[in-house]
Amino acid sequence: MPAAVLVGAQWGDEGKGKATDLLGGDVDYVVRYQGGNNAGHTVVIGDQKYALHLLPTGILSPEVVPVIGNGVVIDPGVLLSEIDGLAARGISAERLLISANAHLIMPHHKALDKVTERYLGKAKIGTTGRGIGPAYGDKIARMGVRVQDLLDPGILAKKIEVALTEKNQVLTKVYNRRGIEPQAVLEEYLGYAERLKPHIADTSLVLSKALDEDKFVLLEGGQGTLLDIDHGTYPFVTSSSPTSGGACAGAGIPPNRLTKIIGILKAYTTRVGSGPFPTELTDEMGEWLRTTGGEYGVTTGRNRRCGWFDAVIARYATRINGVTDYFLTKLDVLSGLERIPVCVAYEVDGVRHDEIPMTQTDFHHAKPIYEEFPGWQEDITGAKTFADLPPNAQAYVRTLEEMSGAPISAIGVGPGRDQTVVVRPLV
Repeated sequence: MPAAVLVGAQWGDEGKGKATDLLGGDVDYVVRYQGGNNAGHTVVIGDQKYALHLLPTGILSPEVVPVIGNGVVIDPGVLLSEIDGLAARGISAERLLISANAHLIMPHHKALDKVTERYLGKAKIGTTGRGIGPAYGDKIARMGVRVQDLLDPGILAKKIEVALTEKNQVLTKVYNRRGIEPQAVLEEYLGYAERLKPHIADTSLVLSKALDEDKFVLLEGGQGTLLDIDHGTYPFVTSSSPTSGGACAGAGIPPNRLTKIIGILKAYTTRVGSGPFPTELTDEMGEWLRTTGGEYGVTTGRNRRCGWFDAVIARYATRINGVTDYFLTKLDVLSGLERIPVCVAYEVDGVRHDEIPMTQTDFHHAKPIYEEFPGWQEDITGAKTFADLPPNAQAYVRTLEEMSGAPISAIGVGPGRDQTVVVRPLV
């Protein structure tokens, strides 16, 4: 049985949680393959809203096995708090599997993340301050602590001691901050080990066997294509690869097991944090989109920057990820507008660009070239089929589909689990 990947096609916050939850009844495993608790997915089921950060969205479907893959960096305290929060609402994490090869976020990662952002001032990246970047940095520098190290107190103690020998020098001598006591960290993380031990597994092997047994595996990314460490708006990006290529490395399954790449697009565009954003609206319309769409970060609560749909970015996401199907979210937010602008290209120093400019400098100076399309006044939140949508809403969807270069197979017309128009099956 093949695997499918769910990727954000903009700067994150596109509504991947809703898409994953929609597919939850059709799949057997849902795998989070990168990022950490710097990402958040919101799922609305009936009158209940769930904000998930580290746990895969499949945790909300009783028959699904949720998996945290090796490409994720895990703050164990946050993970256990999230597990306990769901337990208090009657949702069990008993089925959860955690890759033994995933890396842990340590106290020094969070301390360094916060202090370096403050030190950068106006040049800051706009991180969440949760230690994600420093944890990935130590992973690449081969100084990381992995989940499997929780099972060997001797190795864990040695790794903490080696890491803090260097990190405490930086904290105290460069940033004039208090050092971190190794023994206290060891005791804290050994406490986490007791609770996490039953969930630790060779998840790559588990997923390989599942695919061989005709199980359906859904790979779920955090953030979005334009935040990818290689393919995003560097340096204003995350520290991992949310794109479909990162799914294989972050879950431990080969590319030839993938048959569907499902991209998530918002009917307009948002981003959180610093960095270029060609269609950003800083006027009353931007505030209207933010308020009407409820555009506030799931993880941080920060206001999301809002702008019109950017077809240049959508085409880029289609190409980078090999998108086979799009799930268009929040179409209902645009109801009531007379005209809806769409960015079809950029202008940089008098030159038209139909694709994202090659250099960071040009992208920073890109000005959107808009085409306007007629809006609709009808309430579409009760639509069940594509034919239920007003003609102008149908035309808007078809326009975005043509400009993006991949079929739009599902459309979100409201926040609820049942408020989705399925044009063609996603699985």
